[in-house]
Amino acid sequence: MDQGNQLFTLALGLVPPWAVDVVRFTVEEKRLDLHINFPKGSRFACSVCGEECPVHDTRDHTWRHMDFFQHEAYLHARVPRVKCQEHGVHQISVPWAREGSRFTLLFEALIMTLVREMPVLTAARMVGETDKLLWRVIDHYVPEARAAVDMANVHAVGVDETSSRHGHDYITLFVDLNARRLLFATPGKDAKTFEKFSADLQAHGGSAEAITDVSMDLSPAFQKGAAEHLPNAEITFDRFHLMKLVNEAVDDVRKGEVLTQPNLKKTRWLWLKNDCNLKMKQKEKLQELLKDQNLKTAQAYQFRLTFQDIFTIKNRHQGATLLKAWLENARTSDLPPIVRVAYTIMNHWDGVLRWFESQITNGILEGFNSLIQSAKAKARGYRTHKNFINMAYLILGKLDLRLPT
Repeated sequence: MDQGNQLFTLALGLVPPWAVDVVRFTVEEKRLDLHINFPKGSRFACSVCGEECPVHDTRDHTWRHMDFFQHEAYLHARVPRVKCQEHGVHQISVPWAREGSRFTLLFEALIMTLVREMPVLTAARMVGETDKLLWRVIDHYVPEARAAVDMANVHAVGVDETSSRHGHDYITLFVDLNARRLLFATPGKDAKTFEKFSADLQAHGGSAEAITDVSMDLSPAFQKGAAEHLPNAEITFDRFHLMKLVNEAVDDVRKGEVLTQPNLKKTRWLWLKNDCNLKMKQKEKLQELLKDQNLKTAQAYQFRLTFQDIFTIKNRHQGATLLKAWLENARTSDLPPIVRVAYTIMNHWDGVLRWFESQITNGILEGFNSLIQSAKAKARGYRTHKNFINMAYLILGKLDLRLPT
């Protein structure tokens, strides 16, 4: 073996009988081709029993490897099929690539590193491959890593849906609220998503019976799914979703009043943002509007502030007392949107009140949703549910991909 071939053999980490025997460098094509071979008479392990067997025949294969400086690099080899006396003819696995892949393990590690940081199409253009091939790599490593996920200690979960594509196309996300990681994602937002989650939980060493708390919005489908498939879980209705209902009611009051109060035009965010998030001019405008005690929007705004303050209380008895008082005032108010919210909360009383004990919210899910939607926007969408879900796991699942280094 000449010195150059020996150097590349060592650089690739090859061990006998494998060795680089031909190196071709083409300046015009900016390409490096490394041909890997083995001596005549070499024996390889049977893929079934591991017994050393003679070579039956070979098939030529090529793999894209990490670039050699600015030059594309490719490995070529005659991959043997061995003939085992007990198990017949089988193709062996090569140490530098997984079966069926067009890339080496190190090149796949580069791909997986890139797609965590940028859209798949951008990564594909960077490495000079099609995004379809990169999705195949992702679809290998993500399910493989998920198969090793341990869910034995999962007890509190948050559930929410996120938009997969334009229109009414949703993915439901189940998150471990303690470990702050995505556990499970599945198409749809109906009760069956809980059945699928329960099965996946069990497949990963967890138990539906071990789930003690679940945070969710007021979706009837989610409530039905939790009742049927998480039998020991107490439901906490997410306070951020409750706050969203109150905010929507405030805005509905404003919309109804703006026809007679033109000064309410373009003031939506004055009423919906917290004071600390308003600019100085916005604060001044808000204070000016609040001086009008007959302004229904101002009255609705006060209901909003009081409701928000109640959920800073951590004592169940005190929280329940304040919330009951809020409901009485809201129900008797002359503000139909606020009245409707009051009755909605009354109809979900146990789950609303549960927050004062569990203190769990879907805040982490809101953050996760923002991350995955941002990634989707940069990628200009994902063509399939599988692609969307794989990226969700990759970004939010804290997976151990066990990539070669």
